[in-house]
Amino acid sequence: MLASLTVAAVTLPLAGFTSATPPDKAPKTLLPPRLKPGDTVGLICPAGAAFSKETVQITKESLEALGLKVKLGKHVFDRFGYLAGTDQARAEDVNAMFADKSVQGILAIHGGWGCARLLPLLDYKTIQKNPKPLIGYSDITALLLAIHAKTGLVTFHGPVGSATWNKFSVDSFRQVLFECAPVLYQNPKEVGDNLTVTKDRITTLTPGTARGKLVGGNLTVLSALMGSDYLPNFKDCILFLEDVNEAVYRIDRMLTQLKLAGVLDQVKGVVFGKCSECEPGKGGYGSLTLEEVLEQHLQPLKVPVYSGAMIGHISHKFTVPVGAEAEMDAAAGTLRLVGSAVA
Repeated sequence: MLASLTVAAVTLPLAGFTSATPPDKAPKTLLPPRLKPGDTVGLICPAGAAFSKETVQITKESLEALGLKVKLGKHVFDRFGYLAGTDQARAEDVNAMFADKSVQGILAIHGGWGCARLLPLLDYKTIQKNPKPLIGYSDITALLLAIHAKTGLVTFHGPVGSATWNKFSVDSFRQVLFECAPVLYQNPKEVGDNLTVTKDRITTLTPGTARGKLVGGNLTVLSALMGSDYLPNFKDCILFLEDVNEAVYRIDRMLTQLKLAGVLDQVKGVVFGKCSECEPGKGGYGSLTLEEVLEQHLQPLKVPVYSGAMIGHISHKFTVPVGAEAEMDAAAGTLRLVGSAVA
């Protein structure tokens, strides 16, 4: 018995602690139909509550300005503490929007917390039979990853309804979801009154190029799903990550978790987006910087890595498809979709 346990302990890391979907059991990649002017987008609150009706109205008007129609989920204005209603009610809205033939896309109004609580309640068979774009970021990462893992459906790490619908974000949103074309993700290079670019710079940690399926999202949410059955397979993927308002030691802790779970050893490349408000902070005995933590965890992987991409809790953001094939160039700081992420 002891010998058996020893063998199991030795082989566990090789088997993968992540409980990610094994490659031989992963569903085929499923592209959702592209969005078109006149299509209806369903608005849901799968995590935090919609405290402001004005915010929902601004979301509605923004989507209408894109030529889309809007349908509110039945439980959009529900509230259960810090959640937008009970788990059952929020899951009901997700399932209903996928089942509704009059709805062509689904957009979360807010992030927050609570999506992971819904994962056992989702109707993955219905979702797979009714593919449509699901869009959001932050806590919505749990839905994006789980739905892709269970159904193969490409999902979209992009704006939530309450985000700023500025030209940069709208252009990326349109290119990915409307225009059915390969997309190049490249940070703006505006010098302004300065002698060189000072804002939204790219940092190359390890130069090189790689190709693989895009998998990732919010680091906190992704790491919280480790050990569950709601993660896609990470083998040969391009991992993209972002976060907000996390102390540097917490980023260190979460990247360590990905390392110990075997995730980092499987990837073909890493794109680290923005970590907003992730400064070392004050006092005590000092801190590592975010740059140092990224170097320590990601440079030893010997795969292309760059940071600073327009992915994260920022006003100007890329819409990045989870599950789509992409090529990265870490020296140039670019990602390019291989084909379209929608049908």
